[in-house]
Amino acid sequence: MTIAIPGELVPPFEGAATGNTTIKSTDLLGKYVVLYFYPKDNTPGCTLEGQAFRDHISDFDKLNTVILGVSRDSVKMHEGFKYKQAFPFELISDPDETLCSVFDVIKMKSMYGKQVRGIERSTFLLDKEGRLVREWRKVKVKGHVEEVLDAITQLKA
Repeated sequence: MTIAIPGELVPPFEGAATGNTTIKSTDLLGKYVVLYFYPKDNTPGCTLEGQAFRDHISDFDKLNTVILGVSRDSVKMHEGFKYKQAFPFELISDPDETLCSVFDVIKMKSMYGKQVRGIERSTFLLDKEGRLVREWRKVKVKGHVEEVLDAITQLKA
């Protein structure tokens, strides 16, 4: 399994997503892409993060940027989450952790005193050629979307 490396082209990927779609990296060329990985649908932090991307969608649209959320939840679970939160972007289901492995986001985490394997909240910015140009790991939700918008604005400058 090839891992995405900052400054290099991201290995080709595809995944089943909401809206009865399959997201392919080759279909995203020509746009900036924000891939945000989150632990679980319908949990407080993940809901707030998705809402922040939703609430800034017009800013991302103006910057020719596609937003995609990724977790291990099923497409069916994603559909309910997307509908409930009125997300204007697709959510990719990665139950076998293929995309998670490419971006190296599966980590051992402590939850209620126990060690569990899970997604470390992380965001990745790809340029129009599919190159990984920025990564944020161990993301704190508050103010994060604004940081991502600033990074895209700086790239375009």
